[in-house]
Amino acid sequence: MKLRAWQSECISLALDHYCLKRHFLCLATPGAGKTTMAAELTRQLIERGDIDFVLCFAPSLSVVAGLEKTFADRLGLRFDGRLGAIGGAFTYQGMRGLSDQFWSLLESHRVLVVIDEIHHCAGSELGGTNAWGQEILNRIQHKAAFTLALTGTPWRSDNTPIILAEYSDPEGHIQCDYVYGLKEAVRDEVCRKPRIVLVDNDRLKLSDKENEIEYLGVGDLLNRSDARYQHLLHNIEALRFCLSLGCIRLDYIRQDTPDAGGLVVASSVEHAENIAQILRYEFQKSVSVVTYRQKHSAEIIDRFRNNSQEWIVSVGMISEGTDIPRLQVCCHLSRITTELHFRQVLGRVLRTTKKSKNSAWLYTFAEPTLLQYAQRVAEEVPQENLVSIEKPHNNQPSAKRAIATPHNDPALDLDHKFPELTLCDTFIDITSSPTVALPSNSQIDSLQCIGDFRQRVLDFFQAGL
Repeated sequence: MKLRAWQSECISLALDHYCLKRHFLCLATPGAGKTTMAAELTRQLIERGDIDFVLCFAPSLSVVAGLEKTFADRLGLRFDGRLGAIGGAFTYQGMRGLSDQFWSLLESHRVLVVIDEIHHCAGSELGGTNAWGQEILNRIQHKAAFTLALTGTPWRSDNTPIILAEYSDPEGHIQCDYVYGLKEAVRDEVCRKPRIVLVDNDRLKLSDKENEIEYLGVGDLLNRSDARYQHLLHNIEALRFCLSLGCIRLDYIRQDTPDAGGLVVASSVEHAENIAQILRYEFQKSVSVVTYRQKHSAEIIDRFRNNSQEWIVSVGMISEGTDIPRLQVCCHLSRITTELHFRQVLGRVLRTTKKSKNSAWLYTFAEPTLLQYAQRVAEEVPQENLVSIEKPHNNQPSAKRAIATPHNDPALDLDHKFPELTLCDTFIDITSSPTVALPSNSQIDSLQCIGDFRQRVLDFFQAGL
């Protein structure tokens, strides 16, 4: 596979860098192809005679599987971590189970250590290390011949330092050795153009045993009441509306790209199962569900990666590093509202393919911090126009009305080419199911969407589909 220009440039810089220093940190936007770059850099270090082995560490089994395949293909050598292999890939969780004999390899041989998603590993020699950061500090930092740290999101939600990283100021702003940002990736057609749709409702009614109070939107609700974002995520009308937008968008994309897929990031296993029911029985969509409770989650993800099923609903399994290039639409319905998680989720739909290089769409609710993160993404492409469109829908609190309106929205500038999406005849009444009950220990009896649903579309590139 031919290298992209940024990958070649980064490799050349890293090879020169390793003549003077042993640690190299590459920041490249999610979906840019960091793993391929790392594998090719490894190949060239082997050919130069600079290393004997390579070890990779990553946060999940699915990412490890991707590393194993990419490195084996690029190097043309076994990469299974067994006797006779050039190296292997392991999870961070598995680090502590590796024997002293294993780690002695770094002292007896010249080893390149690739650390994917390095932001998971916190700390420095001054302290503040987490378990994985401590292992890297003790076992790798001063013993590996070279390290290659990779990240698409170079910070931690708790603001602690990232292991192996150098900082340019006391506030902990990271100094990367190579940076390939979203603006450059979209310019080079390495990543799709991101479009973020924030869903709101202009009348929300919150009820408890004593009061009923109306609020003028999600921000107003969360700022002036005891409601949490999770209450909205469990509201059946809000769920149906947000999912309907994702379904309509994916149907439109699949007219030209039949194997395009959609991802829903759910809040819990029960939430995921409920969402899958809505997609499957109400919207008549093909769906897979993958959660941490399943023993064969990697196989479920791999099947979805290689088939043409429409949707996959995930809890914590497809948030970062998992490469499913055919994903183009995402509904972010997780209760996790950190910027790190938001960007990692967005990254799942950014990767271009030969079949499709058009826009990536992320649908979520207008939670105030998520809106801030979306605006920060916009700041990374300052030379482009940011289009903020707010379009009311004449929505009644019924699922059919909510689903029928979005395809007629002229603000999306789609020439009204959306297909109709309607509920199937067999309507599943999920509202009485305990899986959509409000979060436990809540003093709130109900949250109702009684006003018009609105979409705020953040289009960072003001370009056609």
